[in-house]
Amino acid sequence: MEYDNTNRGTLGKNLKPKSEKSPEYTGKINIEGKDYWLSGWVRTSSKDGSKFFSLTVNPVEDIKPAPQPSINELSDDIPF
Repeated sequence: MEYDNTNRGTLGKNLKPKSEKSPEYTGKINIEGKDYWLSGWVRTSSKDGSKFFSLTVNPVEDIKPAPQPSINELSDDIPF
């Protein structure tokens, strides 16, 4: 039987942040069969100083490579 990841996810330490604003934790979650990127930051409450996670969720979109021209579509013009 195949494992069912529906309504499950993971969140782990971001080992390669790109900037100071990058999430401290990243992962992926599946909600009702649809995959989402999950990002988290550790924040401190201004009321009582307690720590909590601030989260964002963004849909995973299939990134398709740009179509490459066929050899017949290439120009014979040489730009030099």
